[in-house]
Order: sequence, then structure tokens, then C-alpha cells
Amino acid sequence: MVTKAVSVGKPGPMGALLAGLAAGAAGTTALNLVTYLDMVVRARPASTTPETTVRRAEELAGVDLAARGPDSEEAGNRRSGIGALLGIVAGVGTGAVYGLVRNRLARVPLPVLGAGVGIAVNVGTTGPMAAMGVTDPRHWSGSSWLSDLVPHLAYGLVTAAVYDAIRGGR
Repeated sequence: MVTKAVSVGKPGPMGALLAGLAAGAAGTTALNLVTYLDMVVRARPASTTPETTVRRAEELAGVDLAARGPDSEEAGNRRSGIGALLGIVAGVGTGAVYGLVRNRLARVPLPVLGAGVGIAVNVGTTGPMAAMGVTDPRHWSGSSWLSDLVPHLAYGLVTAAVYDAIRGGR
């Protein structure tokens, strides 16, 4: 069996998709880095919204994540893992979508693209949580907004910059 390698630097949708996946992974790493640095600097706890979102999805679907029941340590551990995995999927997936649309935005400056991607991923992840009643951004404090928005802007800027570095500034 002969397979053809696809280079992320080559033209075409597959190269753009792969570059977007890689850029999204780099952006996700940047988001996590900024988030964890904020936790260290301000000594703030980790957000519980990812786990709460998974729990709410369990309730809506009528399923339990653990044989020992929804309040068991086992279920809590699974929620924590699933919440983190959903964040990674959102970040890498958004990068993939960005890769597929980036060429249509050729005239938009990189900082604007980065801010747009960051805001889009912020809305795309916070929106479902708000819709499920897990959080209500209308009642967030200024520091809550900053600790949510700044890492997402870092995500967007790194995703846009890495994509352009891989694809040659297209």
C-alpha cells in the first residue's frame, strides 16, 4: 500500500486543516499556560465549570459516569477528565476550522485575526455552559471576565501566529 504524505505547508484544504489542528494545539497550550500562571500569581482555584458542565450533560442525558453513583469520587474524576478533554477538543477543533477559513481572511491583520479567534472560542465554550445554566456571564465580576478572556485571547493570538508560521503567512 502506497500512501502520500501531506505537508502542512503545502497548498490545499488538507494542508490547511492539518496546520489548523497544529495551531489549535499550540493555542490550547498557550491558554492553559496563561490560565495556570494566573492561578499561581493570584492563588486562585481552578474553575469547576468544566466538571459542572459534564455533570449537567449527564443529567440532561439521563446517564451516570460511574457504577458507584453520580456523587462518587469515581464519577468526579471522570467529569474532571472529560471536562479537560472537551477543552482540548474545543481548542484543536477551533484551530482546524480556523485553518479551513484562514485563506479567505488574507487581508485581515494577524492581531485582529487572533483576537477574533480568541473571542470566538470564548463564546463557543461559554455559550453552551450558559445555555445549560452552569454559568451566567452577565453576573461575572471584572476579575472573572479577565481570567476567562485573557487566556482565550492568548489562545487566539498563538493559534493565528502558529498557523501563519506553518503556512508561510497566507
